[in-house]
Formats: sequence, structure tokens, C-alpha cells
Amino acid sequence: MIHPTAIVHPGAALGANVVIGPYSIIGEHVEIGDNTRIGPHVVVEGRTRIGCDNEIFQFCSIGAAPQDKKYDDEPTRLEIGDRNTIREFCTFNVGTSQDAGVTRVGSDNWIMAYVHIAHDCAVGDHTIFANNATLAGHVHVGDWAILGGFTGVHQFVRVGAHSFCGVGTVLLQDLPPFVTVAGNPAKPHGINSEGLRRRGFSAEGIAAIKRAYRALYRSGLSFDEARTRVGEIAADHSEVAPFGAFLSASPRGVVR
Repeated sequence: MIHPTAIVHPGAALGANVVIGPYSIIGEHVEIGDNTRIGPHVVVEGRTRIGCDNEIFQFCSIGAAPQDKKYDDEPTRLEIGDRNTIREFCTFNVGTSQDAGVTRVGSDNWIMAYVHIAHDCAVGDHTIFANNATLAGHVHVGDWAILGGFTGVHQFVRVGAHSFCGVGTVLLQDLPPFVTVAGNPAKPHGINSEGLRRRGFSAEGIAAIKRAYRALYRSGLSFDEARTRVGEIAADHSEVAPFGAFLSASPRGVVR
């Protein structure tokens, strides 16, 4: 299952049924789980662990040193979960000692071409990154988030679960869960109601999330007042709880 032109270091650990395509290079400290397919001309290096049933297309760079001038070849890591699709020309870097020392990508993510995931990022599960979506360092992306093509996320920004970024969005502040944004800089445009319906949220729960959105974005309340109001809504509707918790833990401030 390893093409004759591929170069696989003897120290690499490959699971069952792993496929390594032509001219790909697998480094010494790499671990690849069962049934993962590595396409042609892919470089997987660094202390990188890739789970099972992933497909990584041609010309990707996985586990390279971070684009951080402070990096001094520390033994930091990249961890990728299971069942991810990673399309052409993606670049994922290992972490740095200035953070947890690991970049993490979860499971069941659909990552399109030219996506960059920088050092110390943490990406959840079931996300979609359209072409050329880019994360600067230390960004956290929640489960089921969708980043439209050419979305750029500033370092240390948090992207909440079930949120949606339109094409060409520039995120300079935190994006709360469920919220749809677009523009440069990003501006709010309602909640991701269609996505929530598809994922099984009840009509009552979606209505409560809409009330929380209006409290933050349409009521004229100050941020602290809106956060209090969102907490009151969350007390009666558990679906809103992630919204309130996110607002209470946002050192950068949220998109408004």
C-alpha cells in the first residue's frame, strides 16, 4: 500500500491498510491510523498523529514547523482525528511552546483546498472549511462551524459552534455560537437557523436562540446588559446555554 516512489522513515508508525501515494514523504515521528489514505506529493512531518479513515489529497503539507519567529524546534505536536477529508494544498502546522504545544483537528471535518491551520489552533468536529479559509495562530473553532471561502480568522479568535461565515469574511473578534456573519470586518446577519434545523434543534430551541440573538444584536442593550438577558433566556432553554457561556468567556469581545 506504499508506492515505490514514496519515502517513509523506518521510525514512522503506520496502521493497517494505510495508503501512501507516489512521491509522498512520511517523517520519523509520524503516526498514521488504520485505513487512512495519503495522496501523491504529500509531506507529513514533525510529531504528527493522524487517526483512522482520513483522506489527505495531493500536495498537502502536514506537521511542518509553525510560521512563528519564536519557534526554536521544540518537540511540539499536531494531532488529527478520524474520518477527515483534507483536500489539495492544505497546510497544518505543529504547535508552539507559547501555548499548549499542540495543534488539534478533530474528526469528521470537511476541509477544502488551500486551507491553512496555524500553530496551536483547536478545531472541533463536523466543521466545513471552504477553499482558502485561513486560521492564524491560537484560534479555536467549535463543532459544526462553517467557514466560507477566503475567510480569514485573526489570531486568538474563538469561533463558536454551529456558526457560519460567509465568503470573504474577516474575523477580528470572537464569533458566538449559532451566529451568521459576513464582511470585512465581519458583521452579524442573524442565526444559522437552517443549519440548526438540519442538526435536529427543535423549533422552540431555535426560537429561543433567536431571542438571545436579538438581545445581543437588536435590543440596543449594552454588552453586559445583553449578556444578562441571554443568561435569563438560557435559564429556561438549555439550547441557549452555550451562547451565554461563550459571551461570559470572551476576552477579545464578540462581533457586534
